[in-house]
Amino acid sequence: MALVDSLPPTAPPSARPRPAAPTAAGTSSAPGTRRGPASAAPSTPTSASRAPSDLERERASRSERVNRLRAGVLGANDGIVSVAGLAVGVAGATTDIRWLLISGLAALVAGALSMAMGEYVSVSTQRDTDRALIARTRADLAAQPRREHGHLVEALTETGIPDDVVESVADSLERHDALGAHTQFRHGVEDDAVVSPWGAAITSLVSFAIGGVIPLLAILISPAIWRLPVTMAAVVIALGLLGVVSARLGQAQARRATVRTIAGGLLALLVTYGIGAALGVAIG
Repeated sequence: MALVDSLPPTAPPSARPRPAAPTAAGTSSAPGTRRGPASAAPSTPTSASRAPSDLERERASRSERVNRLRAGVLGANDGIVSVAGLAVGVAGATTDIRWLLISGLAALVAGALSMAMGEYVSVSTQRDTDRALIARTRADLAAQPRREHGHLVEALTETGIPDDVVESVADSLERHDALGAHTQFRHGVEDDAVVSPWGAAITSLVSFAIGGVIPLLAILISPAIWRLPVTMAAVVIALGLLGVVSARLGQAQARRATVRTIAGGLLALLVTYGIGAALGVAIG
């Protein structure tokens, strides 16, 4: 009973400030409205320094795997076709096994190193471009947040988000991760998807070497009269397997990819063999 009797006296003090708030609506309610955004503001810096989520880590890992798959398929295809084309071209000009070995090894080593360097330079250039774009976006967000917010709204509107909700969507994205929202929806770049050039370079080097060894062995171990058909058979089998594997990994139609790969490889072999044979006859 004493506790119940003590409650009424505490009610008026808590009620007194409430009438004061409407009377000072122009002054006291405005700070109240400022207090709401101030409490939400720290979410942007926090999101910039937050640890990546499981989804973001999975997305970065998937991007790295796709990049290595692309480099591996291109490297193996170039290794098979380049080394086979050079070896067959030399075989059209001479039957000396020493020249075939020298030219094949030179093509294998030079091609593998060239592919690795090309992948490294290409991916490094793309990575530097993406990082520079991310840095510029970060600076623009710090210098002119209102203008950048307008650009984000325009980008989201172009994706089909209705006008009546696009502002709230943009606000929500910026509260969660302002930099990630602007780079992804405006520029199509994701910070966690910037891949490593070393992975692409090493994958390309190894796959080129593996692909190039197949036609080189075929042309070295076969008799002179069977070198061209044996090498072409080895190239067809290798390119066919490569086309099937790349199509399966890319979830594409295996038949179309395989036929396209084999046709291109055989065309390269026939052209280089014809040039080698013509040069061999002319020189001989």
